[in-house]
Amino acid sequence: MLKTYLEQGEIQLIEKQATCVRDKLLIRLLARMGCRVSEALALKVADIDFNSSTVSIQHLKERVNISCPDCQARLGRSHRFCPVCGRKVDKPLSRLQQMHRRRVLPLDAETMSMLRDFIRRDGTKGLIFDISRHRAWEIIRSCARKARLSDLVNPETGKSKGISPHRLRDAFAVHAVQVDDSGDGLRLLQEHLGHQSITTTMHYRKVSGQEQKEWYQKLWDGDKTCQGKS
Repeated sequence: MLKTYLEQGEIQLIEKQATCVRDKLLIRLLARMGCRVSEALALKVADIDFNSSTVSIQHLKERVNISCPDCQARLGRSHRFCPVCGRKVDKPLSRLQQMHRRRVLPLDAETMSMLRDFIRRDGTKGLIFDISRHRAWEIIRSCARKARLSDLVNPETGKSKGISPHRLRDAFAVHAVQVDDSGDGLRLLQEHLGHQSITTTMHYRKVSGQEQKEWYQKLWDGDKTCQGKS
């Protein structure tokens, strides 16, 4: 059977393959917080509140804004003429915009204890994971291979994809939807993942199979009602 996401038991298998506490903690944080790998690698000791068992996530997002050199109107990448002043745009102005966002996420007691012990043992003062993004990917892929887990399939394109840090984030989101797919649950998940649009969060409801299962069940709910009356 083709798999589209990791299940919680498979996450545990990946974690067991870690050869050091640092790698195990990285896998655990990605899977238990559902954060982006860039967010995990940017974590500092100062971001951890052991009293409240929360982690502050700082997310930096960069976006290139393109505008008309004459009237400064916002342009899309495909625009050849300015939609405001109508002039042909040969050399649009490009400006890099940085957006800083912060959200505070709760963390379970076991993972928080692992985090505390790791910081104390290593005497860490700054970054918790002093590794590159490439190295983080290597750790996840290597542990997944050792656990003998197969590649996952993109449900929309049908293409296979290797197990990466983002697949742990996906697993967190799907698990959250399976536990609580109510309106409030989805809004809390949106806030937790840092999604701007609820549409992005709803994607996980589809991936988990909840939408189709509920739709299919409703097709036969009427039959049960009729049988009860007969």
